[in-house]
Amino acid sequence: MIQTFQTSNSIVDIHYQQTGAATAVNPLGMREMQAMAYEHRKKRFLLIKAPPASGKSRALMYIALDKLAHQGIKKVVVAVPEKSIGRSFKDTNLVNGGFFTNWIVPPYFNLTDVKNESDKKGRFLEFFQYDRAQILVCAHATLRNGMKELNDDAFNHVLLAIDEFHHTSADANSNLGDVVRRVMNNSSGHIVAMTGSYFRGDGIPVLRAEDEAKFYPITYNYYQQLNGYKYLKNLILGYHFYHGSYLDHIGEVLDTTKKTIIHIPSVNQRAATGLGKYQETAEIMKVIGKLEAKDYNTGIYSVRTADGRLLKVADLVEDSLKERNMVQGYLQNIKNRDDIDVIIALGTAKEGFDWQWCEVCLTIGVRGSLTEVIQIIGRCTRDCEGKKTARFVNMIAMPEAEQAEVKVAVNDFLKAITASLLMEQVMAPSWKFKTVKDEEEPDEDLTHTIVVEGLKPLSSAKTKTIVESQLDDLKAAILQDDMVVKAISGSTTAETITQHLIPKVIRERYPDLTDGEVEEVRQRVLLDTVIKGNDIVDDKGNPITMSATGDDDDKPSEGNRLIKIANRFINIDKLSINLIDTINPFQRAYEIISKSVDAKTLKVIQDTIAEQKYDMTMEQAIKLFKGPLKKYVAEHDGRVPSVDDPDPKVRELAVAYQKIKNEKIRHMMGLDYEG
Repeated sequence: MIQTFQTSNSIVDIHYQQTGAATAVNPLGMREMQAMAYEHRKKRFLLIKAPPASGKSRALMYIALDKLAHQGIKKVVVAVPEKSIGRSFKDTNLVNGGFFTNWIVPPYFNLTDVKNESDKKGRFLEFFQYDRAQILVCAHATLRNGMKELNDDAFNHVLLAIDEFHHTSADANSNLGDVVRRVMNNSSGHIVAMTGSYFRGDGIPVLRAEDEAKFYPITYNYYQQLNGYKYLKNLILGYHFYHGSYLDHIGEVLDTTKKTIIHIPSVNQRAATGLGKYQETAEIMKVIGKLEAKDYNTGIYSVRTADGRLLKVADLVEDSLKERNMVQGYLQNIKNRDDIDVIIALGTAKEGFDWQWCEVCLTIGVRGSLTEVIQIIGRCTRDCEGKKTARFVNMIAMPEAEQAEVKVAVNDFLKAITASLLMEQVMAPSWKFKTVKDEEEPDEDLTHTIVVEGLKPLSSAKTKTIVESQLDDLKAAILQDDMVVKAISGSTTAETITQHLIPKVIRERYPDLTDGEVEEVRQRVLLDTVIKGNDIVDDKGNPITMSATGDDDDKPSEGNRLIKIANRFINIDKLSINLIDTINPFQRAYEIISKSVDAKTLKVIQDTIAEQKYDMTMEQAIKLFKGPLKKYVAEHDGRVPSVDDPDPKVRELAVAYQKIKNEKIRHMMGLDYEG
């Protein structure tokens, strides 16, 4: 269940039903998502898409142990993006929960253990020569380096598990992506890929289409997870705008009574103060309180707050390998809530970082990647006793823009984040384009069919697959290509964009297409774009500027970058719900407050997203409601039609019913359309 209340820095306050289903276990000790994945454990290639804190690492343990015992797999290699995440794959007692064996990683082959940094590459290679060794855990970098000296057949009868799988790439220069392709195509090895955000954000797909088709996907909804928690009641998302330096305002949002991760900006970010990362860390320490001591065995600082509390603070900004390993080693082994209070980090403590007691993620500066935002939010959404509320607070420099622009940008971010937390795809309906030659071919549903004279027919199964199921992803890649973005933002002609830059992206994404096939796909991209909402060119072929990334040559301010990044969310404007209630500019740092969002409102948001899959006006819906819909309900004992009905006419009635119902609820709740 979701509800919003106004606080000084709240944007959205999401409350959940606390059913306990997400953390309840079955007779084998598996939680809901883990049982879903285990059911398909015999698949050679598994792709587990589930939110942070949903239990992906333990799901892998169950699957890997079954493959070792019953599926002919001899070895398991687990690769994580950074050493601290290796903690998620430490020795785990599964027998006490009902499973047939335990997960045990020999210390010699735990290459993420900061206590043993010697010769990682050598031990990685040795693992494949030692018959009795079954499980190894390493960093992505170790896997990449080690694979340079291994033949592909070394992965025969080996399970490769890759955590945070979005780090791979279909790009020919991606070493990690190359490892995946080698195992898939040149060995008998199995792969389990795990990620909480299957989207890289740089326009390059994680996998090539032909490789991705080989994976069996397991998708677990973020709302399922949070709604099934036992202790966590609500998640608050907020944006806090400030003038000047963030160090002058961080005390306004930092609550030292809450377990907090503070992510400071990199020196290259616009939010950086110019003092340097070490000095910024020191200044934040002063905001927390008075430094009293440092434990030189752990690297942890003791800081006394103004009200007399003694806090334990970890500094992960420090570059010294010895210091960083010492602190990470301490964090990997914390057992109690009081073992740490505040973590200050820069590039670490994001994806995969496990600190179940974390209550607040305080992030300074605009994050250009929605993936990064979702990953950071995931650090504080783990369920544990004593934690009722989780908060994500983003401090951003006040934009030099009109308040109306700021309001629209924040509302777009709100909608994008909410949709991502619901694991929804926010896209316009799919259109089918046919050539005149194909016009007489039968088609069950002509609602979204347009006949275009002169359109090249799709000549191969490859182009048909791209157009029918991958066109939205291809458009996203085009809209995030650096050359396309610069062209759209500048004075480049429409002909250059449509005839040169778009084909370039298509060739990069699908290098095996012929020139003729590229042209077939290019035509569908342009037609689909013009029909759907003019993402690249308007109906006259002129480029428009709604997809700028914010990284313009004129170096816009940090706050202005927020506005431009908001425009990168493809078709997010079509989710026509206004979640902004008031703007309070009458203080040094001001907030934008959302309307109240409860469980009923969340359902409206989900249903509104579903509406976008169909092209139906309100007038059409009313006409169907007054005629065929009433007749259908009368003939089926009051039962309303379902959008999942196999009959397309019944589905059309269901859409009409839902559209009218949604509009009525939106009107009653004050969530009217934006425009």
